Amino acid sequence: MTAYTKTSALMARGCEFLGTETAILCGAMSWVSERNLVSAISNAGGFGVIACGAMTPELLDTEIAATKALTSKPFGVNLITMHPMLFDLIDVCAKHGVTHVVLAGGIPPKGSVEAIKANGAKVICFAPTLALGKKLLRSGADALVIEGSEAGGHIGPVSTSVLAQEILPSLAADNLVFVAGGIGRGEAIAGYLEMGAAGVQLGTRFACASESIAHEAFKKAFFRASARDAVASVQVDPRLPVIPVRALKNKGTEEFTAKQIEVARLLDAGEVDMGEAQLKIEHFWAGALRRAVIDGDVESGSIMAGQSVGMVGKEEPVAEIIAALMAESEAALTNRGAVAA
Repeated sequence: MTAYTKTSALMARGCEFLGTETAILCGAMSWVSERNLVSAISNAGGFGVIACGAMTPELLDTEIAATKALTSKPFGVNLITMHPMLFDLIDVCAKHGVTHVVLAGGIPPKGSVEAIKANGAKVICFAPTLALGKKLLRSGADALVIEGSEAGGHIGPVSTSVLAQEILPSLAADNLVFVAGGIGRGEAIAGYLEMGAAGVQLGTRFACASESIAHEAFKKAFFRASARDAVASVQVDPRLPVIPVRALKNKGTEEFTAKQIEVARLLDAGEVDMGEAQLKIEHFWAGALRRAVIDGDVESGSIMAGQSVGMVGKEEPVAEIIAALMAESEAALTNRGAVAA
């Protein structure tokens, strides 16, 4: 791999933690972050992460085994905290010796962090606020991801740049914090590394890589889109614990609004409780995303994308994407050094 001296020095802690050549993680994108893309990212020096999503333990078992057949490099598995079989999924990760487990979608349930660490794996958690970040670290998280609202898929309300300013100065010196959301070029990576980040996470930039199994129509939708086309979903009923989702605007966006109204009516009628309501919403997204990614239905499927989608203009191999990001970061850091001198 080409020497990216300044960038590599700033990424050293993150690389040591991940066991990689670059501290660039791939965000876990359901249906997209599977064996082909995950192994390609790990083989190219990044850190691939399998998106477990709504998979059963049996499906995850198959996916991890298939990924291990394609790479001998480290990779992680992203588990959704509200998955009804979370502890069974943790056991599957342990069986395969998965080195890093990412817990996403809410506060890790009691005992889950301990169960992962008992098997020798590292735990990475998402921290939407400084207070929660501190709490997660106290509870045993080995690293944090702070992800801004520019990201694709499920998002929080605060932008990446603000989260970075709130959290990195307090936590980054003594803890591993990765920054995510809206990152499309290496110059941004350089900036977050200088602020103390251990590395970065990108999803949208990798979604249309040559190795991504996403349908050609899904990729073409990305290539046509600009940043303003990636919009956040609207919450119809304040009682419904709906985390907003950022995706390219289409008919599927309107169908989600209708789905929320339908689930709210079931709640009113007492036909479902709040937990079931949330799972119905999650299953809607899983199905809508599959239609777009796998079937190529970009009209009514969910084309989840971050605002960095405007920087995705063509299909490229993962190795070229990572090399470009590292080169851009190195050039930015070198230029800043020259100006300072």
